[in-house]
Amino acid sequence: MHLNPYGEGAVKLAADLANRPPTSAEELADRCRTAGMALELPVTPHDLDATLATLAAWEEVVDAADEPRRAASLNQMLAAASAHPRLTDHAGSGWHLHYRDDRQPLGALLSSLIAVGTALHLAGRGMHRLRRCAVTDCTAIFADTSRTGRQRYCSQRCANRDAVRRHRARATG
Repeated sequence: MHLNPYGEGAVKLAADLANRPPTSAEELADRCRTAGMALELPVTPHDLDATLATLAAWEEVVDAADEPRRAASLNQMLAAASAHPRLTDHAGSGWHLHYRDDRQPLGALLSSLIAVGTALHLAGRGMHRLRRCAVTDCTAIFADTSRTGRQRYCSQRCANRDAVRRHRARATG
């Protein structure tokens, strides 16, 4: 049984898609399959357009100036993607909850998945656990899933680059 298929995985998929937007329906389908999604319908250019619109709205959540604005932006996404939760055993993967209707096109499915997954991530881990990398010239988005909730960088590479920059600044100053 899946306890929460909408949490961490959904937010990480959203960050991956936002950081490197897909350029075709085929690429979108491949990346969703790689993330473990079972696609029930063929993926179309309309799904790509809907996904890019969802990602634009999601970036407003990421970049919100404070928690109330973040919540308001996310609530708009949730309202747009709303459906009654239901139990499903699609693809024989075990019974779990879906917060969407049956047999939705991928664009609608991702809208629901990203909105609900982000809400569960932020409500469960903290409203501050979705952000952009702290390195000034990096705009990558990441979901902070660290134990302490103090992750500042999108990757170890950026953390190392910033540490080297700070070290050099101290050595010359």
